[in-house]
Amino acid sequence: MVKTNVNLCGIELDNPVIPASGTFGFGYEFAELYDINILGTFSFKGTTKEPRFGNPTPRIAECESGMINAVGLQNPGVDKVISEELPKLKKCFNKKVMANVSGFSVEEYVHTCSLLDKCEQVGWLEVNISCPNVHGGGMSFGTSPEAAYEVVRAVKAVTTKPVIVKLSPNVTDIVAIAKACEDAGADGISLINTMLGMRIDLRTRKPVIANKMGGFSGKAIFPVALRMVYQVAHAVKIPVIGMGGVSCAEDVIEMMLAGAVAVEVGAQNLIDPYACKRIIEDLPRVMKKYGIKNLNDIIGGVL
Repeated sequence: MVKTNVNLCGIELDNPVIPASGTFGFGYEFAELYDINILGTFSFKGTTKEPRFGNPTPRIAECESGMINAVGLQNPGVDKVISEELPKLKKCFNKKVMANVSGFSVEEYVHTCSLLDKCEQVGWLEVNISCPNVHGGGMSFGTSPEAAYEVVRAVKAVTTKPVIVKLSPNVTDIVAIAKACEDAGADGISLINTMLGMRIDLRTRKPVIANKMGGFSGKAIFPVALRMVYQVAHAVKIPVIGMGGVSCAEDVIEMMLAGAVAVEVGAQNLIDPYACKRIIEDLPRVMKKYGIKNLNDIIGGVL
């Protein structure tokens, strides 16, 4: 028997596989396809203070080994998430869920996190700091250690649950930002969010996406994600969740060897809605193949 359970910020997971925010809705949509209780947990759709319609369409562009999206954090707003989405989820998911939070000012992050922190179903708050700071000239909070520190410190002051900070790869020094989050009291780091990409339609000579640019994700970004997870995991003392291009059980093992305690699966859910189920079912086979009895033994085990 192999041991797949891991501990994420004090909460035990049956396995390290977590569908990533924005690729799994609020969970109940996927519960129609398979029993989502087999998951370690999942990160629900990025939630903001106010409802958001998102960006103009087209929002998706296909690429070789990946995709670009500029959905723009479309969501019903935190009040509706708490009053409508979480009760629907409760009917089909009996584990703690990860609440993914976005904001356009420190005050918005504080407001949304303080409300979700009070929800019994929520186990962790995943704070996405890749959002533009509307009061700071539109620069993303996640591109400066100072701005990242400010958000994390403010959120930690109003919450009791573990705060995991989701980092953008579109930076010069991701380690400096991860360390700033740790210094501000973050309980964990998740990385990487999407990279910045673009496609042009050769017939119209216009960008495929209405927003011109969007987040590039999928298999193509895996080596970049793995490198950043390795760098951050070796620089901080708090748990790291690895993500970016993960599509199979072997990728999960590789991320864990680089230093990840758990692994999120994103774009692959959009290609194959059964991706996480398949990865979880295949994990014991891959562990046996490489002589791994307990996943905890390999975290950060790269030589």
